[in-house]
Amino acid sequence: MAAPHSPHAQPHANIGINAHLLSGEAGYRRAGIHQYIYQVLRHLPPGDRAYTIYTRQTAGWEARPDWRVRSTSLPTHRPPGRIAWEQVVWPWRARADRLDLLHSMGFAMPPLAACPAVVTLYDLSFVHYPDSFPALQRRYLNAVTAYSCRHARRLIAISDAGRQDIHRVYGVPQARIDVVVPGVGNAYRPLPPDLVAAFRRRHGLPDRFLLHVGTLQPRKNVPLLLDALARLGRPDVPLVLVGGKGWLYDTIFRRVGELGLVDRVRFAGYVDDDELPLWYNAAAALVFPSLYEGFGLPIVEALACATPVVAARASSLPEAGGAAALYFDPTDADELAARLADVLDDADLVAHLRDAGPAQARRFSWARAGQATAAVYDRALAEAAGGGR
Repeated sequence: MAAPHSPHAQPHANIGINAHLLSGEAGYRRAGIHQYIYQVLRHLPPGDRAYTIYTRQTAGWEARPDWRVRSTSLPTHRPPGRIAWEQVVWPWRARADRLDLLHSMGFAMPPLAACPAVVTLYDLSFVHYPDSFPALQRRYLNAVTAYSCRHARRLIAISDAGRQDIHRVYGVPQARIDVVVPGVGNAYRPLPPDLVAAFRRRHGLPDRFLLHVGTLQPRKNVPLLLDALARLGRPDVPLVLVGGKGWLYDTIFRRVGELGLVDRVRFAGYVDDDELPLWYNAAAALVFPSLYEGFGLPIVEALACATPVVAARASSLPEAGGAAALYFDPTDADELAARLADVLDDADLVAHLRDAGPAQARRFSWARAGQATAAVYDRALAEAAGGGR
């Protein structure tokens, strides 16, 4: 993990941050990466450096006196517009804005950059699950990530598993990769029982249901969760899938029908951030079977709400859940069904998990993420000034 922010950083440095992956529309694009960018920006520590924020979203950014906000008329919510901006417009703007350091919060360091760069790599899913991406998007991500790994002054991963993955795939020395883990907001906490009961009534939810939070896409491993639900044999405990449609999600709908689960699976769609803590609080458990994640933020959010978590023993997920979650082999539906039975039937285990969850969640802080990101800037600027890596 990155060191704390140094009070002896280069004075008056101008940091330019590419935040075009922020989304202003409700939907699956406001999931993990959007939340990470939004929260890190909000929690960057004030000081004698200036931040120039490049984004198509301008509302709310003017409040901080150490920020300049630069928007664009290019349609950067679509890949062609975003690629044109980050490869052509951004280097030009960086010169005009007299930047000392670029930070790309989305994989791509422009080859025309005239100053040192820091690049955040959330995960390498396009490498490990190439069939989940359109061919052109996959090729672009592969190309820009490889270039960033060769030329960026520092790289940021969001978990230690992510750092190891970048090192393994691209050969980047681990000393050049900083880990800045996500945090969890204050809204995620145990809520009053009467408030949670009213929420269940409003949404027609039973006293106990299983919850999955995540965009519907192949690496989320939802078909295996459906198989486990069918084997669990508990028709009184439905599954609610919270999250927008990503891509290649038809398999999930088809599998629900094949397994005869139409009456036991509910697709809630995208849920606004303000309502998500209520879903966690109302659930008997969060089930997170993903095959691969850069971090697994829903795990920490559920733990902060004292909701039991059953997660795949895969990639970064054990870092998020620690000893406060139950784990299973993400290829074994029988093991998942057994873990689900545990959280539904073992009252002592559930009490232990509810006690352990908030303590584990407190290990993750957006304020510390902001401080750690600023420390990466300090390190990159010091290395550039010294002429070293």
